[in-house]
Amino acid sequence: MNLDRTDRFVSRHIGPDGRSREAMLGTVGVSSLEQLIDEAIPSEIRLTEPLRLPPGESEHRYLAEMRALGARNEIFRSYIGMGYYDCIVPSVIRRMVLENPGWYTPYTPYQAEIAQGRLESLLNFQTMVMDLTGMEVANASLLDEATAAGEAMTMLYRIHSRRGVEANRFFVSSACWPQTLAVLRSRAEPLGIELHVDDVACFKPDGQMFGALVQYPDDNGNAIDFRELVGAGRSQGMLVAVATDLLALTLLTPPGEFGADVVFGNAQRFGVPLGFGGPHAAFFATREAHVRQMPGRIIGVSVDSHGHPAYRMSLQTREQHIRREKATSNICTAQALLANMAAMYGVYHGPEGLRAMARRVHMLARILEHELTELGYAQKNATYFDTLKIELPHPSRAHLDRVRAAAAGAKVNFRYFPDDSIGMALDETTGRQDVQTIVDVFARANGTAPARVDFARWEAVEPRFPAELARTSPFMQHAVFRSHHSETEMMRYVRSLERKDIGLDTSMIPLGSCTMKLNAASEMLPMTWPEFAGLHPFAPADQAQGYMQIFHELESALAEITGLPGVSLQPNSGAQGEFTGLMVIRAYYRGRGDAQRTVVLIPSSAHGTNPASAVMAGMEVVVVACDRHGDVDVTDLREKAGRYRDRLGGLMVTYPSTHGVFEDRIQDVCAIVHEHGGQVYMDGANMNAQVGLTSPAKIGADVCHLNLHKTFAIPHGGGGPGMGPIAVAAHLVPYLPGHPVTLAGDGRHISAVSAAPWGSASILLISYGYIRMLGGDGMTEATAHAILNANYLKSRLETHYPVLYTRANGRVGHEMIFDLRGFKQAGVDEQDVAKRLMDYGFHAPTVSFPVPGTLMIEPTESEPKEELDRFCDAMIAIRVEIQAVIDGRADTRDNVLKNAPHTAAEAVRDDWKHSYSREAAVYPLSFVKAGKFWPSVGRIDNAYGDRNLVCACPPVEAHAEIPR
Repeated sequence: MNLDRTDRFVSRHIGPDGRSREAMLGTVGVSSLEQLIDEAIPSEIRLTEPLRLPPGESEHRYLAEMRALGARNEIFRSYIGMGYYDCIVPSVIRRMVLENPGWYTPYTPYQAEIAQGRLESLLNFQTMVMDLTGMEVANASLLDEATAAGEAMTMLYRIHSRRGVEANRFFVSSACWPQTLAVLRSRAEPLGIELHVDDVACFKPDGQMFGALVQYPDDNGNAIDFRELVGAGRSQGMLVAVATDLLALTLLTPPGEFGADVVFGNAQRFGVPLGFGGPHAAFFATREAHVRQMPGRIIGVSVDSHGHPAYRMSLQTREQHIRREKATSNICTAQALLANMAAMYGVYHGPEGLRAMARRVHMLARILEHELTELGYAQKNATYFDTLKIELPHPSRAHLDRVRAAAAGAKVNFRYFPDDSIGMALDETTGRQDVQTIVDVFARANGTAPARVDFARWEAVEPRFPAELARTSPFMQHAVFRSHHSETEMMRYVRSLERKDIGLDTSMIPLGSCTMKLNAASEMLPMTWPEFAGLHPFAPADQAQGYMQIFHELESALAEITGLPGVSLQPNSGAQGEFTGLMVIRAYYRGRGDAQRTVVLIPSSAHGTNPASAVMAGMEVVVVACDRHGDVDVTDLREKAGRYRDRLGGLMVTYPSTHGVFEDRIQDVCAIVHEHGGQVYMDGANMNAQVGLTSPAKIGADVCHLNLHKTFAIPHGGGGPGMGPIAVAAHLVPYLPGHPVTLAGDGRHISAVSAAPWGSASILLISYGYIRMLGGDGMTEATAHAILNANYLKSRLETHYPVLYTRANGRVGHEMIFDLRGFKQAGVDEQDVAKRLMDYGFHAPTVSFPVPGTLMIEPTESEPKEELDRFCDAMIAIRVEIQAVIDGRADTRDNVLKNAPHTAAEAVRDDWKHSYSREAAVYPLSFVKAGKFWPSVGRIDNAYGDRNLVCACPPVEAHAEIPR
């Protein structure tokens, strides 16, 4: 009798069971999975030893161990502030959004017709941000506040440069968060921007300054009227960005009303857990005149084929996947899931609820100020919202130590400034007992008896601010913010949006280069446990020992998987990982006196983030051609490496290639770059085909980033969150990013690239769980099944659609490209197929990337044979529909492809006007009837949406039919 546990996680994660696997291998034409892997991957790069990682654990055991690790974290009451505040996550939002696969498993809403729910919610987010900041347009989130500051700086630089005026100096208030200053340094230096960091009182604009950035309220908690500064800057042609706090803006004058050009900040305190640093949604707003220069996704309103309002991502031609090195930013992943949580928080509380909350927080801060002043302490902020800066009555190290000791005894964290003053930021969770506890701490440090705070005397006192700082304008007046304040209403509203979208809870999402695999519940659960969700990112390390152990073990595992010994977990998206890796290479060359090595070679097939990130890192992009097989053209590579020998910084290469193939000459490619003095950066987008079978180090890479939201099971969240840690060779380890608050280096490290030291720390738990529960053998098995599933789809579909690229033996890696360009002569294109798949209940594969007129399909290892077969049946049926058009049996304009997707409202109309039947439109195969997904809108008019840009919630009457 085998007494080992029978509940192996690997069998829950991998879709095909043993019987299915044998059938699939027969279809593929091999006798074993090992034979298929041998045929798919060049033997020269195969690993000869298994991964040296612990065996996989059962879900039950893993969760028990996570409880033990969580117990090693100590949850103090943190009043540290610095852009992070504890908050109450409404249970209805936690359960129905954050912990709901209907919200966390969808992809970025490129296929807008099956993403109307989260698009509506993101539009709510934009509207809320626009109203609170007083700006004209907002985007649908950025990664964090510090990187948003970097985006603001570079956006203002672009705008100013377009005026034909040369200026490269940027004024930054010294009272910005320290993490913001650090990320600004990372972003400014490679672009030749000179930061001028100083007190705002010393601001002296001149013709060499293109812009300024200030914090409101500032790093100390002080709220300053910036009208004079903005006016002075404008007189010299400068543009001004303001970092701010959304809750504060319910009471304080919004920056848009005193002339700001960009307003940004962190929306975390709107119902998103601290999570030891993230993930959190940054917000970003600007003036309508600058909308085409704004980074990130913008949700807009258009119309569908029936003339009804419909939501979509607007102005996508600004983005990296189209403009590449000329894009406004390298952003790919944002923080959609967290933006949706913040939007729902705004919807649930409404303007009155938010304002009441802000008034309460402010009044508790005033009470605390009064009580501490009575004890002899001085409060230094003239005007504040929620943050006090306390000066000791007789400053001394001994007195400060007494405060620290009393605070530690009360399990309270304050912020301790270099000048020995003490900061404390109150928040939504602060109550009367918390104020009493803080007063007691300072009384003990003073050696006086604690006194009971008389809260009753403050009940008739109203918040007050100077007239120039007090908000008078209304906000969040749209009906959505006034309609869903009971839990019943909120529950139904959230569910109504969820039903409009396709996520992995509906069907497979076969997006190539996106790895839409299972996000297992046991991987997700610990993220919302209080012992992990409740830590402030700048809490002392001794309060986060559980997290520290997880980080150490995760770094070690990623180093083993990549074969590269150094790992940084700080980059909080794949594109951020690219930028970080390139900045590490740049620092390495500068450290050895080779600062001229700034040329980076990038294959023409690369993801658009590669050239966009290279430009951000101060690199010069040189494109390398691909040959007729889709591989890197080695002759062209050798010629360009030789041409730029003295300036070559490196090569950015994706492996397996963006075409889904393990290129046979990848080691030669890397060797050529090394021979000419360059470093090899491997884009880890396709790492799901490598783990346990080959590695970045094996092919010859010096640095790579890892998309944890692809290979390592972090969900895509409808457009974020993600994580993009980097792994580097030994000679690059000293240059990994530091952090001004917690991660000191030896002086060679690059400056911080994210606001928090470990990026979006709480979702690292998901990848940690993935590795722990699968183990080395399980991850290797998952990789093999990802390759099996892809080759099975290829075998079933290649007689219907040409496969564009394969190895010489006909094998693909974990994904493949189907060529649809031959159908265009009949008037059918890849968009028609993508939209028609919606009628079959599927999200489309990746459309027209990396080759226009194609579909790229990646099934992942998590999909069972039954689902793969349903998808193949749908694709084959669509091919028959295409043939009907080609043969003239279907009208070239009025056919099921051109009119897709078909909505329920259209199907039940009395005046059915199409030449095909309703059943052919909406129930094309029998399996569709069993669980029909109904798109909520018809095909969306993209051009209309960009010509008539609307980026805020439309009024209710707009949902009447729109004339075309």
